[in-house]
Amino acid sequence: MATPTPLREPTFLILTALAREPMHGYGIISDVAALSGGRLALRPGTLYGALDRLTDEGLVERDHEEVVEGRLRRYYRLTEAGRSVLTAETERLRRNVEAASQRLRIRPAGIPAAGGTSRAPVNLPGAVARPTLRPTGGLA
Repeated sequence: MATPTPLREPTFLILTALAREPMHGYGIISDVAALSGGRLALRPGTLYGALDRLTDEGLVERDHEEVVEGRLRRYYRLTEAGRSVLTAETERLRRNVEAASQRLRIRPAGIPAAGGTSRAPVNLPGAVARPTLRPTGGLA
């Protein structure tokens, strides 16, 4: 099964968490929460299901295991294929952010800056003029 692009946010953040070093499940959960500013809280079942899928797709692989306080910790790492997918997705997102940023910097005349108000009509290229209704209900 091929990894769909664009990547879903949890997948993107799991791959991002593993880009620096091999990590165990709890470490990935913590890192994903930090990377998302607390917006995304992965549950263990969701994480391990995603890791199994990413392993099957060849994007992640098991690195090593260790026993800590009587519990098995399995570490995962990003494969070269995973690094390539993450790099491509990061570039796709960067281009999208740049396009949106450019559009936000260029405001047509009559459109106020953020937080401002304008009651003047806005004439955008290609816009169709609409009649204005008078308070009495007739056309202006």
